[in-house]
Amino acid sequence: MQALFGRRLLAKAAAPARIASPAGVSSSAGSPFVGEIIMAAFNFAPHGYVRCDGQLLPLSQNTALFALLGTTYGGNGQSNFALPNLNGRVPLGAGQGPGLSYYDLGQTGGSDAVTLLPTEMPAHSHTMALSYSQSLGNTASPENAYLASNGAGRPQYAATSTAYMASGATGSAQPHNNMQPYQVLAYYIAVQGIFPPRS
Repeated sequence: MQALFGRRLLAKAAAPARIASPAGVSSSAGSPFVGEIIMAAFNFAPHGYVRCDGQLLPLSQNTALFALLGTTYGGNGQSNFALPNLNGRVPLGAGQGPGLSYYDLGQTGGSDAVTLLPTEMPAHSHTMALSYSQSLGNTASPENAYLASNGAGRPQYAATSTAYMASGATGSAQPHNNMQPYQVLAYYIAVQGIFPPRS
């Protein structure tokens, strides 16, 4: 019994020192790390957290968080600094995955909607061979017949015996939705807790 009690004391003594967490705040590791981001299904920041909405925080009141974030997400670095803005955004892991682009911490990008340019479309053709004929006939076969008449007995789309119909520009250049299916939750960042040690 005494040996067991001694081991418990030793385990307590070996545990890392922690900043006392505010009432009601807990995470899988007890107190959160300063700068830790959580995702929640409710619309208010828990005690010790603030919303990740890009807001500017005064540096003098948040020195621990500023020591971790700096001006990575904005701010002037003298009197204020910005939090990450995850409103309407999906977080992306920093670095480079196999065969993927490199992304810096704090980098933003992407777009809700995209307008395709002709240069971005896959190469393809819209051609149709037309047979020129001196007389318009009523036939079910396109051979020796016009695709369309301009009313004067001439082809609407061709003037030579082996012309090709050219497709003009089409479309209305309106952007199309570029978003994957989503479910909206809220992101909060810890401004109080344990200052994360480097490994």
